[in-house]
Amino acid sequence: MFNSNFSRRNFIGLTAGAAGAAALAACGSSGPSDKGGSDSGSKSGSASYWSLSGEPGEPIRQAAIDRFNKANADTKITPTFFQNDAYKQKIKTAIGAGQAPTLIWGWGGGGLKSYVDANQVVDLTDWLGQNAAVKDKILPSSFGAGTVNGKVYALPVETVQPIVLYYNKKVFDKVGVQPPQSYSDILALIPKFNAKGIAPFSLAGQSRWTNMMWLEFMLDRQAGSEVFDNVFAGKAGSWSDPQVLEMLTKVQDLVKGNAFIKGFSSITADSNADQALLYTGKAAMMVHGSWSYGIQKADGGSFVKDGGLGWMNFPPIDGGKGDPSNTVGNPGQYLSISSKASAADQETAKKFFSTTLVDDDEKAGWVKSGGVPVLKNSDSLFTGDDAQFLKDMSTIASGAKTFAQSWDQALSPTAAETLLDNIAKLFQLQVTPQQWVDNMNGVIGK
Repeated sequence: MFNSNFSRRNFIGLTAGAAGAAALAACGSSGPSDKGGSDSGSKSGSASYWSLSGEPGEPIRQAAIDRFNKANADTKITPTFFQNDAYKQKIKTAIGAGQAPTLIWGWGGGGLKSYVDANQVVDLTDWLGQNAAVKDKILPSSFGAGTVNGKVYALPVETVQPIVLYYNKKVFDKVGVQPPQSYSDILALIPKFNAKGIAPFSLAGQSRWTNMMWLEFMLDRQAGSEVFDNVFAGKAGSWSDPQVLEMLTKVQDLVKGNAFIKGFSSITADSNADQALLYTGKAAMMVHGSWSYGIQKADGGSFVKDGGLGWMNFPPIDGGKGDPSNTVGNPGQYLSISSKASAADQETAKKFFSTTLVDDDEKAGWVKSGGVPVLKNSDSLFTGDDAQFLKDMSTIASGAKTFAQSWDQALSPTAAETLLDNIAKLFQLQVTPQQWVDNMNGVIGK
């Protein structure tokens, strides 16, 4: 998402795509890669690779590994796939123990900085300087979240995807209402859907980061991007901005007004139950990453193909300070190389970076999944049934005055955990807006 010389503001606010990590089911292969990459296959130049399981990402990641292994008989990359929440804990533990896989998949930002501070990942700056053709194939705006202190420690891979507001067109037609053009429209729709026994919004609240997407948009639309810029910059008391209390109050009013599916706090994103609630018509709308398109296409039968899915950027809040073109999300996915891996394993990883991960098959695979690749010159592939969605996501990403990285990835792991815990409590009405602000002010800069 960023160039190595971008300013701190640009680290938060960007004008190109983001990607979420679709956290889905099914663990992948096990074996040597489960032990990490510090000593596995060092003589043969093998590499272990940990990443996320499930559609739409896992099959594309596996296909890339298969292509590389087929083309490089003397080396081998061995993957292990995890569900989102399990992965976050396992990779943190493995890195802390010095047993990281050779290839470390992640979101960049604060998590990557913690790896850099602990000298756990390889500095790729000079390598990229010597391999300009590789760097030139990737959108320049994607590098920022892989950059720490002006040096690149993670290669941008996969997709750039914003978070958007989805809606079920069939449900809207059934109730006889139009998609919202403002936040006041959203408030007016809530009782109309509830009266018909349809949840206004699907939400997998147990996963916490799904709730966070609401706060990211609500704060941006209410106050603009400056508040979180100040938080990221470590400015003491940044959460005490009056607009934050206003935003938090609005969120709790949504909960109290039954805006979300009953029992949302026990629904997990890893199960894709939130997606199913939308495409089966049990919920009318959902705020989620654009990776959700691929999930709904894969799991929702003919719902997407038949034109049942609608989407838009999150609408403006009446009287809010935020630019309505702004969006939020993650500026790509990122691959780092463990500094504990053998020299041979590191070379295998770099060869993977410079060949398979920037080839035409990689680009085509992500487009086919419904994603906008981090690789340049992808627009010509936006054809067929997915063309309009891809063009719209590309437009949202490139047209955003500010493209904010997801909060839990921009912040340090310590601050991010406090953030997610307090967001869950906010949605469950277990803390007041003022308590939330006080709790979050306590971890600024930590």
